[in-house]
Amino acid sequence: MQYDCKDMGLAEAGKSRIDWADERMPVLRMIRERFSREKPLDGVRLAACLHVTTETANLMRTLKAGGAEVALCASNPLSTQDDVVASLVKDFEVSVFAINGEDNKTYYEHINSVLDLEPRITMDDGADLVSTLHKGRRELLDGVTGGTEETTTGVIRLRSMEQNGVLAYPIVAVNDAETKHFFDNRYGTGQSTIDGILRATNTLLAGSRVVIFGYGWCGRGTAMRARGMGSNVIVVEVEPVKALEAIMDGFTVMESLEAASIGDIFITLTGNISVIRKEHFERMKDGAIVANSGHFNVEIDIPELEKMAEGKAAVRKSVEQYRLPDGRKINLLGEGRLINLAAAEGHPAAVMDMSFANQALSAEYIVRGESSLEKRVYAVPAEIDREIARLKLEALGCVIDELTEKQKEYLASWEHGT
Repeated sequence: MQYDCKDMGLAEAGKSRIDWADERMPVLRMIRERFSREKPLDGVRLAACLHVTTETANLMRTLKAGGAEVALCASNPLSTQDDVVASLVKDFEVSVFAINGEDNKTYYEHINSVLDLEPRITMDDGADLVSTLHKGRRELLDGVTGGTEETTTGVIRLRSMEQNGVLAYPIVAVNDAETKHFFDNRYGTGQSTIDGILRATNTLLAGSRVVIFGYGWCGRGTAMRARGMGSNVIVVEVEPVKALEAIMDGFTVMESLEAASIGDIFITLTGNISVIRKEHFERMKDGAIVANSGHFNVEIDIPELEKMAEGKAAVRKSVEQYRLPDGRKINLLGEGRLINLAAAEGHPAAVMDMSFANQALSAEYIVRGESSLEKRVYAVPAEIDREIARLKLEALGCVIDELTEKQKEYLASWEHGT
């Protein structure tokens, strides 16, 4: 078994944390128990590029229980938990290629290492694995029958590939499942983003002006949590419907340049490039805090900030302070990478339980239907969404009503009126 790990001596600590997360992931546990019996992934080679965390470790355990041969690399250099890597290798015999803080060259070497498995299924978070496969390892494409994608940014890239006719195999957009984006993006990102900012800065949110760039599900969740801690929340949007929704939800909406001059904390959650750029930095007040919770570190124009600054200093763990010629200081968190993973532990396990349940069941869906799937991006089947919600309710001890036969008949008919 091949792997690249920072320190195998961390395995014991990693195993303890993996088990702690597992206790909070009952849906994935139930799926793992069934997979152990039925082996729906028997003999399937699966290459995964995901955040290497305790929750991901339990997904890898589940895939292995289903019979898959798994190789894992990191989807973000700063999100890797080195003790988890060590435990996955030592205790669960999973090939992992990930080191916290790895440089860009190592990052792509690790992606190629998991592709050396010659996968039948890919599992991605941000589409870097799929992109590398299509651009640099095309000789492997004939052996790939399907894949899954975890995040909004990755789905955007994959839909672009589909529209341009270059997507070489079917992908299931796990991100778009209701049991994923409603809970993971809204509650998971909302809580973990605030957690990351607080761990990095120990700043007081009450009374501060927090500017949220993007009012998708991640932006909604973060805005909710910031307001819950007493912040005055401002939303910046480019989509009229979302901007209107933010207003109806009670938030202030304004142009980004206006917000730049009055905000204290700025958080990007758009999946786009150069959302905060030179003209925004020029207007920010002294001591402004800038963080990203979108997938890649392109939302904040860091190269432009580097050009503007006279110098920079690491003033706290995960905080780089840029000094501008006029004396103002701007604090960039986590190198502009996902702040919830760069400075904290990412989403709570209870949230990732549903996200990774979608991953596991989507992999099973691909194996069962791979001969009939076309080269496009698919939604997670509604029956998978419902099953995950049912299992989660069961784990919570919650019982809900069912429709009566009369109600089913009424909903299925067109004759009944007022």
